[in-house]
Amino acid sequence: MRRADEQTSRRNHTASFKAKVALAAIKGEKTLSELAEQFDVHSNQITQWKSQLLEGAAGVFGSPAKAEAETATVDVKTLHAKIGELTLENDFLEGALTKAGLLSAKR
Repeated sequence: MRRADEQTSRRNHTASFKAKVALAAIKGEKTLSELAEQFDVHSNQITQWKSQLLEGAAGVFGSPAKAEAETATVDVKTLHAKIGELTLENDFLEGALTKAGLLSAKR
């Protein structure tokens, strides 16, 4: 039992730790109580992580077209603007360096 003046701190587990625990629960080789003792987490937490893993598992096998569409949502106008900006900067610096004699006119 904890004393009233003790600070309780929450532990933040990594995603890989949660996945490891949830996979162990799915395997069913040990009981929830055994897993809770082994990984030092509450059995309710293991059950929650197991449910989250099972719910999200279908997303791993999503269609490749959908995955490509999600990564292709880059704003092309923004990229073109950035390319133009960098081209202007390069041209300006090239001119300035050429005038200063630090860059030969032949390139």
